[in-house]
Amino acid sequence: MLDYERCCVRPISRHDLEAVIDLCGEHAAYEGARYDPQGKVEALARALFATPPRLYAWVVEQGGHLLGYATATQEFSTWDAASFLHMDCLYLREEARGMGLGRLLMMEIARLARQLGCVNVQWQTPEWNEHAIRFYQRLGAIGKQKVRFVFAREAFDTFLATERGKNTCPPCSD
Repeated sequence: MLDYERCCVRPISRHDLEAVIDLCGEHAAYEGARYDPQGKVEALARALFATPPRLYAWVVEQGGHLLGYATATQEFSTWDAASFLHMDCLYLREEARGMGLGRLLMMEIARLARQLGCVNVQWQTPEWNEHAIRFYQRLGAIGKQKVRFVFAREAFDTFLATERGKNTCPPCSD
C-alpha cells in the first residue's frame, strides 16, 4: 500500500537509472508510444551527470521503490531572448497519482527554473490526457494550442540526401 507520508522527491542518482528506464517504458505505453530502452542508461547518465548537466531529473521514491519521475532541460527562447526550462517528462505510476506527488515534482522544477533565471517553464501533454491538463491548470499554467512536430533522424537524413545540391543559396558577398 502506498503511504504518502513515506514518499520522498529527490534528485536522481546513478543507481536509479535502470528503474527510471522502466518508468520511461511505462510512460511511453501510457501515451501509446513505442520505447526502446537499448543504450538509454549510458546516454541518460552522460546527460544527467555532465558538468553542467544537460538533463535534470527527480524521482519519487517510497521504501527504495520508484513511483515516478520528472525531467527538464534548460533551453533558450528567441522570442523572449531568455532561458526557459523545458519539462520533458512528468510521470507517476497510477497508484501514486492524486496524492500531491506531481505537485512536489512541479515544485522542484519551478525551483530549478528560478535558480537558473528562467522566464518560464514549458511542456506539452497529449490532448486526451484531461487529468494532466486539469492538474497543470490548477497550478496556474496556461495551455497554448500548437502542434508538436518530430523530425526523426531517419526523416531528416532522407530529406538532406534528396535535397543535396538542390535549391542552395549562392554564397553571400561582403
